[in-house]
Amino acid sequence: MVTPQISDDTPPRHILLVTGLSGAGKSSILRILEDLGHEVIDNPPLGMLDEIVARGDRPIAIGVDSRTRGFDASAVLEAVSRLRLNPHLRAELLYATADESTLLRRYTATRRRHPLAPHGSVTEGIDAEIALTARLRTCADVLLDTTDLSAPELRRVIETRFGTWHNGPDEGLTLVLMSFAFPSGLPREADMVFDARFLRNPYYDPALAPLTGLDGTVAEHVETDPDYQPFLNQILKMLHLVVPRFVQEGKKYATVAIGCSGGRHRSVTLVEDLARRLADPLGGLEGEGPIAVVHRELARQAHGANAAWRWARRPADSDTDATRQVCPVAAQGNA
Repeated sequence: MVTPQISDDTPPRHILLVTGLSGAGKSSILRILEDLGHEVIDNPPLGMLDEIVARGDRPIAIGVDSRTRGFDASAVLEAVSRLRLNPHLRAELLYATADESTLLRRYTATRRRHPLAPHGSVTEGIDAEIALTARLRTCADVLLDTTDLSAPELRRVIETRFGTWHNGPDEGLTLVLMSFAFPSGLPREADMVFDARFLRNPYYDPALAPLTGLDGTVAEHVETDPDYQPFLNQILKMLHLVVPRFVQEGKKYATVAIGCSGGRHRSVTLVEDLARRLADPLGGLEGEGPIAVVHRELARQAHGANAAWRWARRPADSDTDATRQVCPVAAQGNA
């Protein structure tokens, strides 16, 4: 193994191997990482990984999948293990997946043949690839399900997890607070889910229905529910208990989702309130880890960039202008 010459005080360089199922968005992920400053190499021969890493000095994202020459799940895991022996590198494995109906729909839309079934059905190719990459899914540092992610939402997820600030000193866990609508499905990336549908619903007030929890009158309406404050306090207690344990376990990213019927009023109000309290230097969560706010349904309904995604507590080395524009709102199709 070739070892790059790096001074002892240089932060470990990020090496991310991106793998997973064809049609799950690996190419999109690599493009986003390139925008974030990673050097991107797609499908190099596995035997060249050590040489590729040794010659660069930037973060590197390497696409590895069933099209890669000499692809074998064991060989990929061995390559990751070798890279992790180098103290100057921080090597991670990302596995992108999606449910079968979504993969079929994406293949139908592009009229592509599956690489593992060039003369057979797409379903046969998907099944073969799931079996071929099963060990990679099990051992991945990041398992990313893109089934329900639009292109802007995928960009937000990748930028939050792999933004350039992660190449500096360890900032601990990045906490994402997300509002959503239950009828649109549970967020697949959620680590904890809370249900706010029992609180007073502004939807039934004609003056409040067109507004969102970002509007003060809506927030005041929701907060007048006598159970609002006890519910919020219980969530805070749970987070103060669980998040430090996440950090102890080495978890780098956690999503806390709060849902209501429409994802516009009650859940948004709660997420905004939680973000303010958790980011407060006095009484907030211990540590200085970044805290992001995501309003899933507002983002899909184009309510403005800040409604889609923003930092409640920024990473220490984040670029203000870059992070503000991280998640364009207009829908751009699936990942």
